[in-house]
This record gives sequence, structure tokens and C-alpha cells, in this order.
Amino acid sequence: MKIRFLSVLIALLCVLILPDTKFRSYAAEKPIRITVATDATWPPMEMIDENKNIVGFDIDFMNAVASEAGLEVKYKNTAWDGIFAGIAAGKYDAIVSSVTILEERKETMDFSIPYISAGQILVVPKHVQGIEALTDFADGAKVGAQIGTISAFEIKKMEILELKAYDDIGLAFEDMAVGRIDGVVCDTAVASNFALKREEYKEKFKIVGKPFTEEHYGIVVRKGNTRLLNLINNGIRAVQEKGIDKELEEKWLK
Repeated sequence: MKIRFLSVLIALLCVLILPDTKFRSYAAEKPIRITVATDATWPPMEMIDENKNIVGFDIDFMNAVASEAGLEVKYKNTAWDGIFAGIAAGKYDAIVSSVTILEERKETMDFSIPYISAGQILVVPKHVQGIEALTDFADGAKVGAQIGTISAFEIKKMEILELKAYDDIGLAFEDMAVGRIDGVVCDTAVASNFALKREEYKEKFKIVGKPFTEEHYGIVVRKGNTRLLNLINNGIRAVQEKGIDKELEEKWLK
């Protein structure tokens, strides 16, 4: 009897002492909270909807990545001209905002693997004829773009043109609608949103020519944050393997 009692006591002690694997598994899977910056002025990639929520392709994509990677995301709407300084200063953990992967940017920040491709394209008023590319404009023509973007860099390369830079790409289209500028350069998805889908603009604007850059977007993390970068990359791979990215392209970009 004593031996049996002792055996039961030892078994109970083992249950109490050994780690609870279920709890340990739950703790490991508990989402890691991160803050992600985005400039919500770039529809349909990132924008503010009628309910003041940040929505768009990038937001849905980041949410899918977070779900796969075990992350819990809080978004911070941040102006483009200060968004990279903010990641360097540690104001947030990552950026998802249609950021083109560039070698010079890699010097001060880390990028995820590419998650979508894009290109720059030109939008002009519908009545304009003979303009298919930036080189077709007359000397001194005014062309708009969002400040600090690849769009602006491309216009700057053309010495004959005057760059009109805007904090919000929507302001550039507003100016073109009233004749203040002669054209707007932006990403293909953004051009399609403004020129083809918006009721106030689709009878006023047209997309001309073909995309004249080839770019790849990546999610930005602070330089040296390898742990978060690896989690995000794993999440991107999972989203792509499951075809979730294609579903989101169909929802937002078609």
C-alpha cells in the first residue's frame, strides 16, 4: 500500500513540476504587437475610407502577413516626407506604404522580400493630344507628383519640365482638373484609381503610354531588426503560397 501511495505521489509531483506544453505553445503563439506606418494618401494601396479607417491593398496584405507571422498590427498614418526618418528614430516598427526597394534606401533601412511589382505612368487631361511620354511635353510644362517619390525623381530627370510636388497625390489631380498643371506621374494602380474609376475624374483624365519604370515594393523595418524582418518574410511567403496576394489584387487593383 505504501509503495502504491508513493507511486501516486511521485506521479502527481511530475504533473506539477513538468512544463505545461499547451501553455508553452500558447505563449509562443501569442501575437507580437507592432506599429506599422503608412501614408494613407495613395489609393487604392493605402487610403482613408468614409469611416475614417485606413484601408487598401497594402493594409489587407499586411494584415494577412501579420496573421501568418503571428503579429498584431497597429497602423499609424504618417506623412510621406517624414516616414523614413520615423523608422530610423524608432517611432514605429515597420512601414507598408508602396515603398519601392532601392539600393540607396537599403543603406539606412531593411526591406522584406518583394511583394508586388509596379511602374510609373503618365496621366494627362483627356483633351490633350500628342502626349504619350514625358519627353513629348513642351519646355516648361508643369508635371505633378507626390513629394519624395519615384514619380518625382523621374520628372526631375527631365530638365525641360517643372516639377510640382504635393504632399497628397490627390491634390495633384485636383490641380490638373482646373488646369494648373499639365500632367501627373504616379504608380500604375494609383493612376487607374484616379483616371479610370473616380466619377469626378474618369471623363477628364486619361492614362497615356506605357509604364516607364519597373519597381518592386517591400515592407520596411528598422535597420538591423532581423527578428521582425524574418517574421515578415515568412508571412509574405505564406501569403503568396496560399494565393492570398492574388485575391487581394483582384479586390483592389482590377
